[in-house]
Amino acid sequence: MKWTDSLDIAIELDEKYPDIDPMTVRFTDLRDWVIGLDDFDDEPEHSGEKILEAIQMAWIEERE
Repeated sequence: MKWTDSLDIAIELDEKYPDIDPMTVRFTDLRDWVIGLDDFDDEPEHSGEKILEAIQMAWIEERE
């Protein structure tokens, strides 16, 4: 997965962190969790606020 795969990342995060409310996650934690996913294969420095926000929104939508 790459940073742009926000829906796939959101699904993986939802499976890995089922007890976490994605609305309360800080971007610093979110970035670390994404980098720590087994299927994630992108440069850590390529993340940014807009990318992290897209991942967070996809995660919120995945929960609904």
